[in-house]
Amino acid sequence: MEDKWLSKLKEVKCLPEGDLNQLCQKAKEIFIEESNVQYVNAPVIICGDIHGQIYDLLELFKKGGEIPNSRYVFLGDYVDRGYNSVEVIELLLALKIKYPGHITLLRGNHESRKICYSYGFFEEVVKKYGNPNPWHYFTDLFDYFPLAALIEGKIFCVHGGLSPFYPVIDLIRLTPRKMEPPEYTRLGGDSFDQYYHGCGSASSCKEEAMTDLLWSDPDDDLENWVISMRGAGWIFGWKVVDTFNHINGLELVSRAHQLVMEGFKYHFEKKNLCTVWSAPNYCYRCGNKASILKIDQNLSRNIEYFDFSEKSLENQPSKTLVPYFL
Repeated sequence: MEDKWLSKLKEVKCLPEGDLNQLCQKAKEIFIEESNVQYVNAPVIICGDIHGQIYDLLELFKKGGEIPNSRYVFLGDYVDRGYNSVEVIELLLALKIKYPGHITLLRGNHESRKICYSYGFFEEVVKKYGNPNPWHYFTDLFDYFPLAALIEGKIFCVHGGLSPFYPVIDLIRLTPRKMEPPEYTRLGGDSFDQYYHGCGSASSCKEEAMTDLLWSDPDDDLENWVISMRGAGWIFGWKVVDTFNHINGLELVSRAHQLVMEGFKYHFEKKNLCTVWSAPNYCYRCGNKASILKIDQNLSRNIEYFDFSEKSLENQPSKTLVPYFL
């Protein structure tokens, strides 16, 4: 069955709804056994946002190698923005079922009901399937995606960034993840100290920490924590990353979430955090490069860049998606 699904999806054709239901159920059985912080062996390839750009995802696999010849960690944001979110997520799930040890799929901030209802995915699902049931199959499954990955105990992978309530990785492992990411109810202030004291209790703040992993961003000019203007997550600086890496024995934090025009970026003087972006010519108009980060068996890093597929420009929809950037 998996081979049949993969053959169809590599031709950029959606699965029938009945097959899709089976796909999601089989994937859930795998995800439910995975940790919040999934351990991954090297060598492995780290990939950033895809955002429904199916032809560029196929280019990515040409660049990095087909599964199971290569092992991958995807950092989230598979859906929204692009025109083929359905085919992207179905292909990745089919690969997960066929080769569960060769592909790790982390949750991004767009793998949530509120976001992917508003910014393209829901509309695409209804257009392609004629009803919203498949959207519910997907969004129920998103609740089971791991929040992070740890490569050989030394490279921490996450979609957005860090949280002041997760100074050690073990706390992330203990977090209940099978739910919609909590929304923020901040009570004023623009710093962590002001926010923390406004919560009234540490436990009420910590309920939102899962959201921090999906929404936070680094700032090269910052030292500590500042509340993000996104309305969720934090902006964090070099001292935060230095401390997190030291406490957890890490060499690197690898994340996605932010468009990088050059496709890849190291942050801070120590280059101990990086942003990987894997959606070239984002939204079919940004003109940016894309990259994958290859980690070999010795944890040496090699960045490989790639451009958009010409086929991605031939697949234009009749209606423009909501003009929202994250």
